[in-house]
Amino acid sequence: MGKAGLRIGIDVGGTNTDAVLMRGRDVLAATKQPTTADVTSGVTGAISAILGESQAAPAEIGAVMVGTTHFVNAFVQRRELQSAAIIRIGLPMTSGIPPFVDWPDELRAVIGDHAFLVGGGSYYTGVDYAPLDTAAIEAAAREIKDRGLTAAAISSVFAPIRPDLELEAEKIVRDIAGDIHITLSHQVGGIGLVERENAAIINATLHELAGKVVAALEQAMSSLGLNANLYLTQNDGTLMGTEIAKQFPVSTCSAGPTNSIRGAAFLSNLEDAIVVDIGGTTSDVGVLAKGLARETSESFDLGGVRTNFTMPDVLSVGLGGGTIVRIDDAGRIALGPDSVGYRLTEEAQVFGGSTLTTSDIAVARGLLDIGDRSLLQGLTDAQCKEISELIHRRVEAAIDQLKTSATDIPVILVGGGSVLIDGNLQGASEVIKPDHGPVANAIGAAIAQVGGRVKRLFDFGGEDGRDAAIERAMNEAKENAIAAGAVPGTLEVVDIEEYPMPYMQTDAVDVRVRVVGDLDTAAVEGRA
Repeated sequence: MGKAGLRIGIDVGGTNTDAVLMRGRDVLAATKQPTTADVTSGVTGAISAILGESQAAPAEIGAVMVGTTHFVNAFVQRRELQSAAIIRIGLPMTSGIPPFVDWPDELRAVIGDHAFLVGGGSYYTGVDYAPLDTAAIEAAAREIKDRGLTAAAISSVFAPIRPDLELEAEKIVRDIAGDIHITLSHQVGGIGLVERENAAIINATLHELAGKVVAALEQAMSSLGLNANLYLTQNDGTLMGTEIAKQFPVSTCSAGPTNSIRGAAFLSNLEDAIVVDIGGTTSDVGVLAKGLARETSESFDLGGVRTNFTMPDVLSVGLGGGTIVRIDDAGRIALGPDSVGYRLTEEAQVFGGSTLTTSDIAVARGLLDIGDRSLLQGLTDAQCKEISELIHRRVEAAIDQLKTSATDIPVILVGGGSVLIDGNLQGASEVIKPDHGPVANAIGAAIAQVGGRVKRLFDFGGEDGRDAAIERAMNEAKENAIAAGAVPGTLEVVDIEEYPMPYMQTDAVDVRVRVVGDLDTAAVEGRA
């Protein structure tokens, strides 16, 4: 890969920005730098650190892969979002549950309530139940233009089966509204209308921010003399180029936990395990299945909004290296869930601060060597032991929630806060702390592959039957992966799932096929 096989993986977290320099399977340099408010400074500092440690020249770097929480944080915190309209194609159906009906009031106030319901739609069979109301779409487009909106989402009933309705509506809106970013729901979500529509709206609200973030990352690379290809990691652990990232920023919202799971698999050589990534603020607990992050089959709540785009099955727990520990006058101990986060070096007691944190406990027990241990003389051994037991129980409870059977399973501990765990864990057949585990998330970004997937209904009762339908789905997924920049000879089908639709009077089955392959940098450069 790249000019000399060198690539940089970066993961921008809420507390730290981690970076690694890799050649093949070898980690040549690694660093943790504080995440900065502008993101760019932290990324620049992380890249500078690993280039300095390895003495690698910028010209040797062929690719930079970045996982970032910037977009999900922006949505959850209701900042840097742009107003967006939604055109739903569905009347006379769907009016009982209008767009934005389940959105938090403060979020609707930020992005506006620009919803338009128009006629048209199809049944799950693909047969129209109402013709597309082009006049209503034209009227909605004129209103969107008059309101000065520059982003919109378009949804329709069973769009994954009949995407042509959304595509025709998109053309009408562009002809009238001009230069406007449009997200089509069939490109970001599954079958369910409301959840898929919500995902499309979220994506539209993040469009402007995506452009700024990509530009900032490119500027950071340019300032360091890097002329490498830039990629962002997606929720499923695969890569996308910057142009795709600007179109679909919602696809990065859970890239961090997925990167950690993929990095843990790489470092441990395990394909099936529980991965516990303990950061500065939270612990993300996920399932490694067949070498990949297990994906959730349920609706996912993002910032109070239900969605159904692809997400890893991850449980976040309020436990990290900066988690605040409270001991009251009666000696009762409370563990978090709040954290000092990136202010650890200012507020933790070992650094002269006044806040007792889990990192202080790790220092007191000799598990971590930072700051000044003599500042912790007020802690007793009994208190440290009790706090450590609380930490272990919290992790064990999270592991138990994600296990699908009572059988013990290997647990891989990664992340900078993994030092908090110093013994066995109930439910774990073994506890593994691999080398370079603290930067597993950046390693997961650096080794990311290119993916292609298909997720739609097939009629197994048709003329060709199940086998032909599965074959079509696999071929389509492979074509999508190649179009995204995968080397054809490296493609591998990693997942095939079938979900019969029990309430339909046909043999309709929701088929989901996932394919991955190695990144073909030459092909991506050629398309650019």
